[in-house]
Amino acid sequence: MALLDDGAWQGKVWTGTWTTGDGGVYDAVEPATGGVIGSVGMATAKDVHEAAERAVSAQRDWAAAPFEERARVLRRAGEILEANAEEIRGWLARESGAIQPFGDFQVHTSAAECYEASALPSHPYGELLRSGAPRLSFARRVPAGVVGVIAPFNVPTILAIRAIAPALALGNAVILKPDPRTAISGGALFARVFAEAGLPAGVLHVLPGGAAVGEALVIEPAVRVIAFTGSTKAGRAVGALAGQHLKRAHLELGGNSALIVMPDVDVTAAASVGAWGTFAHQGQICMATSRHLVHVDIAEEYTQILTEKVANLPVGDPFREQVAMGPLIDARQRDRVHGLVTASAQRGATVRTGGTYEGLFYRPTVLGNVPVDVPAYTEEIFGPVAPVTPFSSTEELLSMAAGTEYGLSLGILTRDVYAGLELAERIPSGLVHINDQTVNDEAVAPFGGVGASGTGSRHGGPQANIEAFTETQWVTLRGSLPTYPF
Repeated sequence: MALLDDGAWQGKVWTGTWTTGDGGVYDAVEPATGGVIGSVGMATAKDVHEAAERAVSAQRDWAAAPFEERARVLRRAGEILEANAEEIRGWLARESGAIQPFGDFQVHTSAAECYEASALPSHPYGELLRSGAPRLSFARRVPAGVVGVIAPFNVPTILAIRAIAPALALGNAVILKPDPRTAISGGALFARVFAEAGLPAGVLHVLPGGAAVGEALVIEPAVRVIAFTGSTKAGRAVGALAGQHLKRAHLELGGNSALIVMPDVDVTAAASVGAWGTFAHQGQICMATSRHLVHVDIAEEYTQILTEKVANLPVGDPFREQVAMGPLIDARQRDRVHGLVTASAQRGATVRTGGTYEGLFYRPTVLGNVPVDVPAYTEEIFGPVAPVTPFSSTEELLSMAAGTEYGLSLGILTRDVYAGLELAERIPSGLVHINDQTVNDEAVAPFGGVGASGTGSRHGGPQANIEAFTETQWVTLRGSLPTYPF
């Protein structure tokens, strides 16, 4: 069974069937080669409004369906993803620059999201409440209605399905706006998967588009919840607009995650951990290890070993070659990364390796002795750059680790795991990994950041998902009419 190779999606958007979007058609471009790999339908605000109207009607029937049916569709979706892993991996390599092992991880985790979501329809959905009146009182969770999902380019399957799957499982309809740069593997793919899984027409819509489509989704009255994953700048705009329209927005935003390396570690092993945290998927991961905070006693040794590990990593076309790193998504992102590296080097950081590029292929870069006020330290890089900054004392470390506006993920490498846990309690972060790097994700675990990294854990695990995609409704029942004084 071919999901995308049949080409039925070419030049179309999905509204229960493949149709022509109001915004026309654009070319999907392969970052590694610059070649066109398909045509994608472009939606407009008009498409969003029409999809929302259809979704409202379809959602009522979907929510009323037996919970076993919703569970069955989610299980089947997971099976379809796994059965088509090779095809999906190829599209991820071509469209997003993911090396093949990272493509496998995306397929595996996306299927796991579906399997976990399949348990939600049978999950307890309410509780009995005490009441001072002679009545039955309870609270129940009901579907929010229509959920808008705005997903980014970097990990297009996982960062879309982690909202799509639980929202559908809990009886909602979904309108997905994938990033235009990855609208095949992050959009058309899910239209095909859920159609094949038996999801009724109109419950899922896939509308690729730019900021105008995202804005239309946020302000559309029929859309009651927004699940947004993307940059902090865009997330602030989405949150502000959603607030104006009195709807919830779950925001998973950028990061500038620190890896703390204490002086008691095996330095070679620590450098390997740090290298993976920074250079996996070219650093285009919100949780990427963006700051290596290393005790001064081992900072130079750590930097040297890290440099040696990554200096000769193969960088190239992940669809056609066995490489460790693929291309950055586009020239704008490459230029932004290079600008951060250049500005930081001009202000005192030392380029130990890298700092160059060819096309969209950016060489893995290590920066030594990075001051705490340069862009590579203070800003989210979203590229293959490892800034190393020494620290001398615990108090200095705590100040440095908590010294940016972000709070997504934190890694602490130490032989004294309890001391590591005590450190973690003093550093604001949504995720903490002691004796591991910062990039970790499991469908069963709550996920989200604090501060400029988002609005907390709104994805992963039953508690977070039920809270995110349902409303609490208070219900009372009496056996007879009460008597009132007038």
